[in-house]
Amino acid sequence: MGDFQVLLEGAWVVKDVVTNDDAASIAISEIGKRLNPKLKYVDFEVGKRVCSSCHDERDNVIVAAETALVGILFKLKVFDANNEKHASQIAKSVIGKALKDTPLKVLEVLEL
Repeated sequence: MGDFQVLLEGAWVVKDVVTNDDAASIAISEIGKRLNPKLKYVDFEVGKRVCSSCHDERDNVIVAAETALVGILFKLKVFDANNEKHASQIAKSVIGKALKDTPLKVLEVLEL
């Protein structure tokens, strides 16, 4: 049994927004309401991506037709997991229960 830190990426939809900043703020607020107070140990933030044209780092937000898709990074520690795969499954289950119908992808698993 080991302890692991798991980094997940999730996709969050925000409706009725015009700007990337508004979409990111609303996404963080909505997710915070669903995770707190039960899952205060989960750290989350808007992910970053690199623009293919200018190579600047920007928030991972796309707005079209006043609907945004916001890429969110979730980081949490999983204790007493059998291996990396088991830690990933636990992390996805914990986040998935709080954020129903949110696609999640494991980006990184580190043994502590």
